[in-house]
Amino acid sequence: MSIYYIHIPREVKKMEKQKYYITTAIAYASRKPHIGNSYEIVLADAIARLKRLQGYDVFFCTGTDEHGQKIENYAREAGVTPKDYVDRVAGEIRGICDVLNTSYDYFIRTTDDYHEKAVQKIFKKLYDQGDIYKSEYEGNYCVACESFFTDAQLKDGKCPDCGGPVKTAKEEAYFFKLSKYQKRLEEYIEANPHFIYPEARKKEMLNNFIKPGLQDLCVSRTSFKWGIPVSFDEKHVVYVWIDALSNYITALGYTPDEAGARYKKYWPADVHIIGKDIVRFHTIYWPIMLMALGEPLPKQVYGHPWLLFGEDKMSKSKGNVIYADELVARFGVDAVRYYLLSEMPHASDGSISYGEMIERFNSDLANTLGNLVNRTVAMANKYFGGKLPCNTAADDTLDTPFKADILAALPAMEKAFDEFKIADAAEAVMNSAKRSNKYIDETAPWALAKDEAQRDRLSTVLYNLLEAIRIIAVELTPFIPETVDKIFAQLNTDVRSYESIRSFGALPLGTQVGAPEPLFARIDAEAMMKEIEAEIAEKQAAAQRKEEIAGIAKIGIDDFAKVDLRVCKIVDCERIKKAKKLLKLTLDDGVGTRTVASGIAQWYAPEELIGRSVIVVSNLKPAVLCGVESQGMILAADAGENDVKVIFADGIPAGAKVR
Repeated sequence: MSIYYIHIPREVKKMEKQKYYITTAIAYASRKPHIGNSYEIVLADAIARLKRLQGYDVFFCTGTDEHGQKIENYAREAGVTPKDYVDRVAGEIRGICDVLNTSYDYFIRTTDDYHEKAVQKIFKKLYDQGDIYKSEYEGNYCVACESFFTDAQLKDGKCPDCGGPVKTAKEEAYFFKLSKYQKRLEEYIEANPHFIYPEARKKEMLNNFIKPGLQDLCVSRTSFKWGIPVSFDEKHVVYVWIDALSNYITALGYTPDEAGARYKKYWPADVHIIGKDIVRFHTIYWPIMLMALGEPLPKQVYGHPWLLFGEDKMSKSKGNVIYADELVARFGVDAVRYYLLSEMPHASDGSISYGEMIERFNSDLANTLGNLVNRTVAMANKYFGGKLPCNTAADDTLDTPFKADILAALPAMEKAFDEFKIADAAEAVMNSAKRSNKYIDETAPWALAKDEAQRDRLSTVLYNLLEAIRIIAVELTPFIPETVDKIFAQLNTDVRSYESIRSFGALPLGTQVGAPEPLFARIDAEAMMKEIEAEIAEKQAAAQRKEEIAGIAKIGIDDFAKVDLRVCKIVDCERIKKAKKLLKLTLDDGVGTRTVASGIAQWYAPEELIGRSVIVVSNLKPAVLCGVESQGMILAADAGENDVKVIFADGIPAGAKVR
């Protein structure tokens, strides 16, 4: 047996495990997150999985941000308490994390009791040492972002973050002295060039916010109640920035009184993974809070770009909102993970479209990877009974460059991960699968199998392919972990350590491989797109109906009380000769009879209606329609395009009042 080695210039520490603390921004518990929001957790999960492979002691934290005026408003509209509301949404958010097979170690909720107590202590400490003071705020406030802005910060008179409207707000509030720490923060950023990544985000923070001068930050509110009460002034609640940002340390057990063993072990964070829209809060407010608390700053903050639907942000009104669980149900979890990680640029906005996802599924997962594994394992079974052959008769012309190319993917992948270029990392690994398929074409195992004299050569070729698949599978662990398990089941080996893929030849000889099973079945693109387009059309129609309902003028209870709804029984029914659309209904209203002209002739024959009971607006002013005096209106519903359904009330006595 010959083992081929290649030098990979990377120091490997075999002593005590290095710690690695990675976080996502905690998701705001206002609505179920769409796939654009879910990208972040998959990105962080891929990094966490790679670090575990590399031997790090990883702590991966995510969670939910559950306080604020917007949530208080949503709960009121839903007729539930804010806690009931966030319990439901937090459950949906955690469910999405689980559906996407993310390996978080801790899920924090800002309504957790320990977090709320820690935040109160943090606020009190900052107040006691003079970093927080009471004053009054008057300025522009965006409810959607729960942020105050100066006139200079507005863009065309609107919120600079979401583009939504702002309103003038004035209230008593506590303020945090950002200005006190401005110079120290600027010096820190300059001295630590990788603290804010990518570079463009760092320049934006320095040039647009820090150097022009920091204004003190409003950190309490009195205009709503759904928040953590300020312990020494309970008409105030702690505002979102101190509440939400503190989660990164409270999740580790930090309080100003006692840091806790987990905090001492893992803090400072190695990286905060956040969206580009909240970089300012994580690279200005958060570091200054830590400076004021006397705690170390995180090593790095990576502000990733957005994931768009085509060229647009996702919107229910556009019918282009995509949810992770819907995608997983259609494509499978690993296909969704792979698409997100392989398509998203590291510095500019990415996009998702069904067409591109189907194309990526078929080209990379089904054709390249799936086909490689399936036919290689099948050939091992066909030509050698599934038992790995002896690795002999190497051909330096084909084998040496093949092994070198396979091993070269690892340092390329590592470098890409270090720079948060995860799509480049995915490409490096998938190129190894493409190179392996090329090696099959170069060596033509099916031709070698026809010549008994070439049996040793065939043995070598299949061993090289199976070893390449093993290496590729280990490298794919951060991307498609479920599929990797399936590959190793087919290889029937547990040799999957990270160190084992730094050289070529660790797959044991004589291993009995399993039966070949397809990893990804090709998608019929045309058929699936027809299904998807029909679903999108229905979503758009539903959104339009919802918008139309929302636009109807609202009436008060007094107005509604004027409407008298009664159950009436149809005792006779006939067509109105002068009007093709109208039927003349004779109704028993419990007191006597009345006539109603109703435009339902297109959908109902008179004989279908006699004997049925309907609901009638009984106190509508009479009107003459085509010579018939109509003394009310029956209730019916638009059930679809050109489809009307009468609302029947059979079995209820005539004259009964509908309440």
